[in-house]
Amino acid sequence: MPKDPGDMTDSEIRARIRRLAFADDEKILQEFTEILRSGLPPGTGVALRGSVVTDEKYEDSRPFDADGPRTSDLDVTLIGDQVMEFWEKEAFYIPKLHTKPLGDKDPECAPNLDPLRRTLQALVNRPVNFQATANIILYARDVLFNQPYYVLIEPNEKSDSETADV
Repeated sequence: MPKDPGDMTDSEIRARIRRLAFADDEKILQEFTEILRSGLPPGTGVALRGSVVTDEKYEDSRPFDADGPRTSDLDVTLIGDQVMEFWEKEAFYIPKLHTKPLGDKDPECAPNLDPLRRTLQALVNRPVNFQATANIILYARDVLFNQPYYVLIEPNEKSDSETADV
């Protein structure tokens, strides 16, 4: 049984994520993060959640990639109001708070973000899904439903170009 993320440091969780999803290559993880940072509205937070964080599938407790190399998807949660504007109005579970997933099964729920998602999918050679949510919903899923996450980009983080003028 994998170690529970609640008993791990951030660096241990990052090492798990890097090993499981990024061929244990920090450069690929950094490139993934930079592509997200440059392709999303300023201030958008990004978190990874699901089996890449826990090394255990939610549905059946099997390990990440239990069905073979690169078979597990990456669940990328986008945090912020601006990014939610990319989703079609009917593509929300909770209006203005939590969207349906953007992935190969439903690329039309946020068509303007799909090229970014596909770029990331090609980089890691595995399925990538986006979902946008309010920070409070992400936190509630962690606490109430034991669905931990790992933050790649803090919400409202400024890019170097934005902080240069301050």
